[in-house]
Amino acid sequence: MLVIPAIDLKDGKCVRLRQGRMDDSTIFSESPVEMAARWVDEGARRLHLVDLDGAIAGRPRNAEIIGEIVSRFPDLPVQVGGGIRDDDTVQAYLDAGVQWVIIGTKAVSAPHFVNDLCLEFPGHIIVGLDAKNGKVAIDGWSKLSHHDVEDMARHFEQDGVAGIIFTDISRDGMMQGVNVDSTVSLARGVNIPVFASGGVTSIEDIRRLCAVEDEGVTGVIVGRALYEGTLSLAEAQALADQNAT
Repeated sequence: MLVIPAIDLKDGKCVRLRQGRMDDSTIFSESPVEMAARWVDEGARRLHLVDLDGAIAGRPRNAEIIGEIVSRFPDLPVQVGGGIRDDDTVQAYLDAGVQWVIIGTKAVSAPHFVNDLCLEFPGHIIVGLDAKNGKVAIDGWSKLSHHDVEDMARHFEQDGVAGIIFTDISRDGMMQGVNVDSTVSLARGVNIPVFASGGVTSIEDIRRLCAVEDEGVTGVIVGRALYEGTLSLAEAQALADQNAT
């Protein structure tokens, strides 16, 4: 199982939000590129980058910084989300060296968009399903849709997405522990990789996720716990590797 550090970008800085609220952010670094370097030094095998400003604006706002990170670490797989609403943006990110793009809001508001992207960019499309009480949130988590998260995951699997990132937004940034039960329930319903996100606090969360890796939970995205020091990336990945042997 991969332990994937998250770098959330707001106003050109590396921040973390609580429950997706843009007005409740903590700046952890003025230099996202140097923060990426820190995670690479600690053994990161993939990075998860989110353009928070882009998610609100509906178009990229931190693409230049993302390009700098990808350029500095050309051999490190990177996945990017936030404000990706058209195929030109997808093409631009892939041309810059991004491995996967994450479609969130538009995957829900215009599901055919994902199908079109999977045909045009096979193997490079991931869908981010951010949910609260089983319903998918959109527009930077500012709105709840009527869509059931598990139904949508099955739909996107049929479209050909490379994976699903499942975030329980009620726990994101709150340091209350990952929602293992909901993540496993989603993973059991599809046959593509599912990445857990939201609420990871300590090595115990990693241990709990490792126990359900066989259910299809193939990675976990970690943010605030790494930044606040309640979880060591190196220790977490070592535990995940030990579980796989």
